[in-house]
Amino acid sequence: MTAQEHAEPQILIVEDEPKIARLVADYLESSGFATRHLDHGDAVLPWLAEVQQASQGPALVLLDLMLPGTDGLTLCREIRQRWPALAVIMLTARVEEVDRLLGLELGADDYICKPFSPREVVARVKAVLRRSQAADQPASGEASDLVLDEEGWRALADGQDLGLTAVEFQLLKVMMHAPGRIFSRDQLMDHMYRDHRIVSERTVDSHVKKLRRKISDVWPEREVIRSVYGVGYKYQPEA
Repeated sequence: MTAQEHAEPQILIVEDEPKIARLVADYLESSGFATRHLDHGDAVLPWLAEVQQASQGPALVLLDLMLPGTDGLTLCREIRQRWPALAVIMLTARVEEVDRLLGLELGADDYICKPFSPREVVARVKAVLRRSQAADQPASGEASDLVLDEEGWRALADGQDLGLTAVEFQLLKVMMHAPGRIFSRDQLMDHMYRDHRIVSERTVDSHVKKLRRKISDVWPEREVIRSVYGVGYKYQPEA
């Protein structure tokens, strides 16, 4: 079953245990989703690149941690770097706290430990998609008029060009594509500097400070770029 054949949101299931994958797929399909199953880590990024280029990509990835080939954490990191808005829920039998924190730090939207109820998976998928769909809609209230012109590399607040540099635009773009998601400084550096140059965390802080100042020049009473102490930054469109 594919998204091309059905209008339902498509869920990519990356799981090397066929029985688990089939069970989850059955429950998702009975709940109105289309599914695609991949059982090898090395197949995931090429498939995503192909369907994303054709604008036929999945709405969410259910990603097992332990896979043959490329492991789930590496895949999560790559997905988040290449497609920041694509939702990811990680599935794993490893319940240690360090794995939970690492998975979420890499950008996972949620984390489900095995054994799990397939009904729980469906509920989590729906919850994450609701958050993603809400993020795609213009926020109600004052901050809804911050618009990205991605072709022109401009950001407009109430129609006024903020005059962002390329790095500031990229920084804002990453956070606006995932409202409410907390990005660490390392994650932001990966998006800002694709050549993997070595920069300090203070460099990120400096760019955020300049970005905030340019937004506040137009919106002195609004704070849409929020600091999360000890973690990083997030875009929070609510006033």
